[in-house]
Amino acid sequence: MDRLRGFTLFELVVAVAIAAILAAIAVTSYSHYVFRTRRADAKHMLMSIAHSEERWYATYNRYTDDPGKLGYADPFISPHGYYEMTLTVTGADAQAYVVTAMPIGSQAEDVCGHLTIDNAGNKAPSRVDASANANGNCW
Repeated sequence: MDRLRGFTLFELVVAVAIAAILAAIAVTSYSHYVFRTRRADAKHMLMSIAHSEERWYATYNRYTDDPGKLGYADPFISPHGYYEMTLTVTGADAQAYVVTAMPIGSQAEDVCGHLTIDNAGNKAPSRVDASANANGNCW
């Protein structure tokens, strides 16, 4: 009668090692997607503030640095709480602004860092490495 054989210890160790490598790759990819998804929270808030500033400018011919006048509450936090916003108005007669989204909490480890938009529509992450933002990775 033939003897039935199971897996050897070596075969089991190889299978577990392969599973561990695949899991490590999957977790890394997943964390990149989580950061990118949370970054959408900042993008949405930045664009909303920029639109509110343009409406304010159309009415008063100047920008405002008071988020309350634009309909935003204090603290100036994005809807899902991953970014804190700052609004700076500059120039003679308040003719320019910059809105900055600073990652907070679990999003603070994001490689893109601070995201900004100004009155001319220029968008930028705080990264100094331009190749890291190639093809709009941050925006």
